[in-house]
Order: sequence, then C-alpha cells, then structure tokens
Amino acid sequence: MSGLWVVLPAHQEAARLGDTLEALAAQRDRDFTLVVVDNASTDGTAAIAYEFARWAPFSVHVLHEPEKGLGCAVDTGCRYAIRHGASLLARTDADCLPRPTWTAAARTALGSGAGLVCGRVDTRRDEHGPLGRAVFRTLVRGAALFGRVRPAHRRRHGYLAPYRMHAGNNLAITAALYEKVGGMPRRPSPTDRLFVNRVRRHTAAVVHARDMVVANSTRRLRDYGVVGTARWYLGKGQGKREEDPR
Repeated sequence: MSGLWVVLPAHQEAARLGDTLEALAAQRDRDFTLVVVDNASTDGTAAIAYEFARWAPFSVHVLHEPEKGLGCAVDTGCRYAIRHGASLLARTDADCLPRPTWTAAARTALGSGAGLVCGRVDTRRDEHGPLGRAVFRTLVRGAALFGRVRPAHRRRHGYLAPYRMHAGNNLAITAALYEKVGGMPRRPSPTDRLFVNRVRRHTAAVVHARDMVVANSTRRLRDYGVVGTARWYLGKGQGKREEDPR
C-alpha cells in the first residue's frame, strides 16, 4: 500500500463533493488512500462519500467528526491516516477540483526533501464569470502580499522559513512533520496560517510547487462580498456569519 493519503474534510458539501471525488478519481497517480471526514453534515455528504467508495479506483475511508470546525475535521483525518500507515499527507477541500497531476506533484515534492509543500490555487470555471474570478484572484494575491510584509510573520520571531500564504486546500506534508508540529489547530476556520506558522518554527523545508494545482471555489465571494472576502483573507475571520462557506 502507498504511504500517501489524501485527507478531504467535508461539511454540508452534498452539492459539490461529487465533483471533487471525480477529480481525485481522475488523478494520473492513483496510488494513494483517501479519507473523507464528514464534519457534522446534515445533508447527503456522507452518503455521497460511501457511494463513491463502492467504485473508487483506490481505497476510501469515511470518518465522522461530530465536533464542528475545519481544523477538527482535518486533524481527525490526518491522525487517522497516520495511525493506519500514512507517511505522506495531502489535503484539499470538498469544493475544490485538483488537477490530474496533483497527487503526483505532491509526491514528487515531498520525495525531494520538502517537509511541507503548497501548490498553486486557481479558480473554478463553473462559478462566477471572468470578472468575478479575476476579482477573487486579486484578493488572494493581495492577501498573500500582505502576509509577506506583515511584521508578525518576520523571521526574527523564530521562524526558519520566509512566510508564504499556503492555502489549506492545497497542502502536502510528511506525517513525521505533521506530528512534530502538533497537527492542525482543532478550531473553526481560519486555521491555515496558524498551521503554516507552526511548521515554519520547526523547519526551513517549506516549498511551493507550481505544478501542484487545485481549482478553488469562489463562493465565498458570493456569500461574503468583496469586502468580506478581503477581511477573511487578511485574517479577520468570518465576522457574524455562523459558518464559513469554504
């Protein structure tokens, strides 16, 4: 069995999960195990995952995490995978579409000495039009630039690697490093910045792989608006909204 496991948290994703699972089934490197973590969903999320497991071209495990929060679901999936033999972990979200070379690129980067690798995030082409997608890309790039110049992220604070905004929907990490840093913070979104900064305090082996590509949902732009989405990516959280639409 391959040591690569893909962790896929999913909360109320019945409308989108099927597309993500099909994108994983279309990977050129399918020598991996998938764990879908149903995070307290009340729709058909779990049923879709179980149905996919019947015909998937790789082994699929479906877990149930009753504690709401993206960090909780991710951490539960990663620790389950490690207990069952994972040496490499890749993660995306249940509203994203990994390109066919995604798992191969993650495996190559980790096999070349990276401890944590982040890929390139594009936008899904079935949500919004060209203008909406352009606005979304601009917001993400602006947040990434802000993160690089943010005083709290400077290396003088004990970080071993320079800061880059690593999207949680497109990460891969060795199991050993995941455990060493204490895992994903078990809390609601946003968790990615906290996790990456944990890693930066332990290793300089943090790399970016442009051939590791995931198409990201732009629905946060629809639900939050431009200002709300900008606040999210600048680390201001989801405000008064009850749930992050991912």
